[in-house]
Amino acid sequence: MAKHEFQTEIKQLLNLMIHSLYSNKEIFLRELISNGSDAMDKLKLLTVTDENYRNIEFAPRLDLQIQKDERKLIISDSGIGMNDEDLVEHLGTIAKSGTKAFLENMSGDNKRDSQLIGQFGVGFYSAFMVADKVEVLSKKAGEERSFKWISSGDGSYEIIESPKESHGTEITLYIKEGEDEFISEYSVENIIKKYSNHVPFPIFLEKEVEVEKPEGEEEENKEPEKVKKFEQINKASALWTLNKADISDEEYTEFYKTIAHSSEEPLHWVHTRVEGTLDYKTLFYIPKKAPMDLYRADWESGLKLYINRVFISDGDRELLPTYLRFVRGIIDSADLPLNVSREILQNNKILEKIKTSSAKKVLTELGKLKKSDSEKYDTFYKEFGRTIKEGLYTDHGNRDKILDLLIFKSLEKESIDLKTYKEEMKESQEEIYYITGTDENILKSSPLLEKFKAKDLNVLILHEEVDTVVFPMVTTYGETPLKHVSDVKFDDETSEISEEDKTLAEKVKNALGDEVKEVRVSTSLSESPVVIIADKDDQNYMMAQMLKQMGQTENIPEVKPILEINPKSEILEKLSTLEDEELVKDVANTLLDQARLFNGDEVRNSVEFIQRMNRVISKSI
Repeated sequence: MAKHEFQTEIKQLLNLMIHSLYSNKEIFLRELISNGSDAMDKLKLLTVTDENYRNIEFAPRLDLQIQKDERKLIISDSGIGMNDEDLVEHLGTIAKSGTKAFLENMSGDNKRDSQLIGQFGVGFYSAFMVADKVEVLSKKAGEERSFKWISSGDGSYEIIESPKESHGTEITLYIKEGEDEFISEYSVENIIKKYSNHVPFPIFLEKEVEVEKPEGEEEENKEPEKVKKFEQINKASALWTLNKADISDEEYTEFYKTIAHSSEEPLHWVHTRVEGTLDYKTLFYIPKKAPMDLYRADWESGLKLYINRVFISDGDRELLPTYLRFVRGIIDSADLPLNVSREILQNNKILEKIKTSSAKKVLTELGKLKKSDSEKYDTFYKEFGRTIKEGLYTDHGNRDKILDLLIFKSLEKESIDLKTYKEEMKESQEEIYYITGTDENILKSSPLLEKFKAKDLNVLILHEEVDTVVFPMVTTYGETPLKHVSDVKFDDETSEISEEDKTLAEKVKNALGDEVKEVRVSTSLSESPVVIIADKDDQNYMMAQMLKQMGQTENIPEVKPILEINPKSEILEKLSTLEDEELVKDVANTLLDQARLFNGDEVRNSVEFIQRMNRVISKSI
C-alpha cells in the first residue's frame, strides 16, 4: 500500500468540491462519462496504428451500475486504462492550464467559487461533490498488473495493487447522504440522455426489469419476476457526422456542454460538411464566456481531431489560428493517415487547407452574426474582441474579414465599426484617423486630438494594449488609408516658425537636457502647452515596436521622445520671459511629465515630480 499527499492545488480543488454550493452537481456524471469516452478513443487509435496493441480486443462500452443499499454508483469503461504511475499523474497532480487558471480565479468565497465550476468544469474531481469516497480500479491495456486508487478527498490518497480481469477503468462512488438522485436508475438515465447522448460509444445502465415466468408456474403467484439487465441508454452517434436537419438545437447545446466541460449554453455554433477535393466535417462552437486560460502562455486548444470518426488528438494548437483559440469543437477528416504524428500535423498540407478554410468559415459566420444579431455579437465581442485583433498581425489573408468584425469607440460614438466610420467621413476626408493608448479617458483628452476636434473630425479611440501592437501594421481598410493622429498634417498647418519661438524651444531643450531627443514648436496645438511625439525613424523606436509585436515586454530599448510646445499657451508665454533658471527647469520638467501622463506613460520619478510641483506652487503663491 502506497499513501500519497495530493498536490497543494488539488487540495484546494477538493476542498471546494467537498463543500461545494454549486446547484448543478449532476455534471460530475458528464465529466466521468467524458473521461471514459476519451480513454476508449485513445485505445481505438492505438489498436489501428500501434503494432503492440493490434491483438488487444477493442469492444468499446461504458457500463453504469447502481447498488442502492450500499449507496454505490459504479462507472466502468473498456478504454486504455491506467497503471500506478498514470494514476499519480492524472489523479494526484494538475497538468492542464485550464485547471491552473481555474485555481487562480478562486477567491476564497465558497459561493462565488462554486459558480466557477459551471463555467469551467473540473473533470474527475467533480465526483467529490456527491461522493464521500471514490475508488478507481484500473488496468492498462497490454499490462498484467492492475491498481486501485482510493481517496476520501481529505488531502491524501492511496494506491494498492488490486485484481482486475480486463483492461479499462472502473470508478466506484460512495454517494453522500442527501444525494439520492445519483443512486436512482431513473435520474441517472435522464442525466446520461441529457449530457452524453452523443458520446460515440454505447453507454449501458444496469436496470431492474420484469421477465416472463416459465410455463407451468402456479397461477396464484402473480408477482412478476425481476432481474438485473444492462440496457443501452444513449444514441452513441457522432453528432458531427449527422445531417444538420436531423439535429435539434438542444442536441447541439448538450453536445457542446460535454466537449467543453461547461454547464453554460454556447453562444453560437457552425456545422460544416465539405466534400470534393477534400472530405471533412467540422463542428465549431463559440462559448459565451472566455476560457480561463485564454491569455495564458500555456493555453490549451478546445478542439479535437478525428480521422473517419477515429479520435486522433486533442489540445493541438495547429488546428486553427491562435487568435481563434477560444473556439471549441471537432474536426473530422477523411484524408489524413491514421498514424499521423504531432510533427506531421504541424506540416501537413491537407490539415493546413482545412485550417485555412475553417478560419474563413468561422470569420464569415461571425460576420453574419454581427449583421443579424447585434446583441449576441456584442456578447461575443466583449469576451473575444481583443483576441480577434491578434489576427490583424498574424493572418494577413483574412485581415479584411477581421477588420469588418471590429468595434471601436470614437470621439463621437460609444460604438462604431470601420464600415460605418467610412460612410460617415467628411466629404473632404480621405483617411481614417485613430489614436492608440491604454486609457480611454486620457486618449479622448489628448492634446493630439485638438486639431481634429477643431475641424469636427471623428477619431477612433483604440484603448486596448493590443491596439498599440497590431494597428501600426494595418495601413488601409479597403482602399482607405488608416493613419495615427500623430502622423496627420493638415494643409492649413503653418510651417513658418518665428525666431522667438525657436529661442523658446531651445530654452526648454536646455532645461530638459537628455530627457528628450528634441523640442519642436507645434503647428497643431491650440490649447495644451505641450505634447509628446514619437520619432518613428528612431532605430530604438523601431526595435521597441518590433519587440512588442513579438510579445516581449522586457529589455525594450528606451525611446527618447520629441516634445512639441505651443508658444501661444499662457504657460509657455510666461516661460519665455522667465529668467529664474531653476524655475524654468522645474516648469519644463513638470510639463514633460504632464505630456507623459497624457501619452499613457508613467511619471519616471514620483518623488522628484512632487518636489518640483511643490517648488512651482510655492513660487506661484
